[in-house]
Amino acid sequence: MEPIATPRRIPGAYMGSGARRLRRALRRLDARGNATIEFALMLPILLTLGLYGTELAYMASVRMEVGELASAVADNASRLGQTDNSGVTPTISESDITSLMAGAKAQGASFDFADKGRLILTSLERDPVTGKQWIHWQRCTGALTQQSAYGNETTRNGLNGPVITGIGPSKVTASANSPIMYVEVFYDYTPLFGSMYVDEVSFKQEAAYQVRDDRNTSTPPGGTTNRC
Repeated sequence: MEPIATPRRIPGAYMGSGARRLRRALRRLDARGNATIEFALMLPILLTLGLYGTELAYMASVRMEVGELASAVADNASRLGQTDNSGVTPTISESDITSLMAGAKAQGASFDFADKGRLILTSLERDPVTGKQWIHWQRCTGALTQQSAYGNETTRNGLNGPVITGIGPSKVTASANSPIMYVEVFYDYTPLFGSMYVDEVSFKQEAAYQVRDDRNTSTPPGGTTNRC
């Protein structure tokens, strides 16, 4: 009886299989390494674009809030005394304006308006004697040092100094017995990331509303509170 032949092992057969597995593993490591290197190279660019976009978005948001502040104060100023139910035509008082300015600071608290901004409220009226446009009174709030571009209540009020033909880009004017509440808001914007992406910039927003009801404008508010 002939012996049963046993299969012979071919040298290197299992070695070839292990080599293939090793090559596959190396290829996976190579792909992962390439992805890691690519991510490391792109990270600074992605980070720069992300921070720059954040800066621009925040700056636009603050600018919008400054504009909303100007519009809100002008609107509220035009309504002062509107809830007065007495039979006498209401007069805007200094305490009314003080409350208005306190509300403006509260509205701008989220972007530190009190320390970085300036709000100027001007009552533009038509003088009943001369018919000229004049600044009857003007009040301010905020720590920023700024003056109105259109005059003041003393030496450049339209009766004293240059004639006022209108104020603002659209040259608004007041009708007889109908004052215009004109607001200028200045704000120094401080970038989130210093001067890395944008420089410090100053915003200016303006708004005007006509007084809604009859007002007694014979005398301006008294006292020294909120004077410019």
